Amino acid sequence: MSIDHLPPAPPTGTDGTSGATSATTWYGMASTPAPPGNQPSSAPTPGESAGPGRGRRLTELAVVASLAAALASGGTYAAIRAESSTTSSPSATSSSSGSDRGTGDTSSASTSNASNTAVPVVQADPQSPNWTATATAVSPSVVAITATSPSGEGQGSGVVLDTQGHILTNNHVVDGAQTLTVTLNDGTTHPATVKGTDPSTDLAVLTLTKPPAGLKPMAIGDSSALSVGDPVMAIGNPLGLAGTVTTGIVSAVNRPVRTSAADSGARAGQAAEPVVTNAIQTSAAINPGNSGGALVNAAGQLIGINSAIASLGASDSGQSGNIGIGFAIPSNQAKTIADQLIKTGSASHAYLGVTPVDGEAQLSDGATQAGAQIRQVGTATPAAAAGLRVGDVVVAVDGRSVESADALVGAIRASTIGAKVTLTIVRQGESQELTSTLAARPAGN
Repeated sequence: MSIDHLPPAPPTGTDGTSGATSATTWYGMASTPAPPGNQPSSAPTPGESAGPGRGRRLTELAVVASLAAALASGGTYAAIRAESSTTSSPSATSSSSGSDRGTGDTSSASTSNASNTAVPVVQADPQSPNWTATATAVSPSVVAITATSPSGEGQGSGVVLDTQGHILTNNHVVDGAQTLTVTLNDGTTHPATVKGTDPSTDLAVLTLTKPPAGLKPMAIGDSSALSVGDPVMAIGNPLGLAGTVTTGIVSAVNRPVRTSAADSGARAGQAAEPVVTNAIQTSAAINPGNSGGALVNAAGQLIGINSAIASLGASDSGQSGNIGIGFAIPSNQAKTIADQLIKTGSASHAYLGVTPVDGEAQLSDGATQAGAQIRQVGTATPAAAAGLRVGDVVVAVDGRSVESADALVGAIRASTIGAKVTLTIVRQGESQELTSTLAARPAGN
């Protein structure tokens, strides 16, 4: 099995895989895939990088995939590791009021307006939704994106954020593109430009050059309110089939997954920073071209941006498409980044200031507990101020289990600057809690 990072859809149906035993593909392939290149190194990111793993993954699947020629200058290898941990997920207890599940307060966001805070669909039975009503409500807010460059063309998906023409999508959908065209649900096409990108979270915001009247923003929900088993719908442009909807459930939340960053994410003289996301896992079918599209709840609110799938690689029965394991960037994180990109064109990130590796804590009663072992603590960092020490093993953040270095990285990246987080650590066999106030990640780190 492999995990595929969603690239734009290949107009010709090319899946972009190059025959590796496992693979990660960007969903939105070009008609002429770029030839495979060398796998970019995943060098630890200063301040919040995961060190070498110790093999506790449910899967550790490296999928070789060609990124759409339109989206990259050469072949790109993308790799995702899905963590085995599901204990970090919130309780699966259903809300008593299904119609408001996933409803969040968006009043402080630049994307907030009546459309963004509304509940488009009130379901009589939220656990057995009327998907026709949901699809009707959300389809006008999902677009198809065509990215072109001298080397080819690729397709992806996007979500309308506001009436000013801001479109949220994945960074890998637009990375390397010279021209961008957005096709609305009514079939009209509009040129667009990049407002801002954030390679570290694989998110980007486009702006329609001349926004038409009648744009319908997507209602934004609260992804932290999701529970395992909640019904969800994915909508996007898979394989160039605009407006495709599929349904499923939330299979897991806070699932740490790692993908290689797009080439544009590399800093001068450094390897591209990997993307680590505490993702929503879903059984809703997503395929190449779904990248940047919407994952919505039964009420028609955005709760995730579809970005990656797990699939059987070319060496496993020849299948490289969807097998019912997809991943989406939670809407709370996506909204925070989108607001920054709209305002400034760039995004800042929360910062703890440690280098973790996968580790195990030896408890005083002889039991062991998986976690993120601290290899390095930066000076004058939130970690140092909180009292973290080299050798400490972080086993939870705000009560959610942390079973690996990637789980810790994902939890911090999903937090906001200035947030106070409670770190549960094991030190010399004893458990204790430390409180840290996260700072903005310094430039160059």
